[in-house]
Amino acid sequence: MALTYQRESHPEITPEEFVDVLVRSTLAERRPVDRPEAIRGMLENADVIVTARDDGRLVGVSRALTDRQFCTYLSDLAVDVAYQGRGIGRELVRRTREAAGGHATLILLAAPKARTYYPRIGMKAHDSCWIIPADPRPETP
Repeated sequence: MALTYQRESHPEITPEEFVDVLVRSTLAERRPVDRPEAIRGMLENADVIVTARDDGRLVGVSRALTDRQFCTYLSDLAVDVAYQGRGIGRELVRRTREAAGGHATLILLAAPKARTYYPRIGMKAHDSCWIIPADPRPETP
C-alpha cells in the first residue's frame, strides 16, 4: 500500500471519484450523489479538501468549510470500508484541521454508523446541535 495524503481542490478531485469513495464508505446514503450539479458545487465551494490515495486511487476524503479563525465545519469524512481501521480517518481529520489554521473549533455531524468512531479519535459530543433540513427539491438558479 502506497498511501499518500494531500490537499486537493476541484477539478483535481473529480465529482466521479468523490461519489465513488462516498459509495465505498457508505456516506453516499446521506449525500446527493444522484445530483451531479450538487456534487460539483460541494467540491467547488469547499475551503479544504484533503485526500488519501492508494497508488492514485481515492480511498479517503475530508471536505470542510472554514473561516480559519473560529470554526471549521467538517462536512464529509469518508474512508473506503476496505481501508477503515488503519488510521486514515484520524489522519484526514488532523490534516484538515491543520489546513484550516489549526486553532478553529472543528465541528461535524456524525453519520449514524460513525457515532462511536469520533470519541475514539478525541472528539467530544455536543448536546446542542440544531438544523433546518434541506429542501428536498431545491430550485435551480
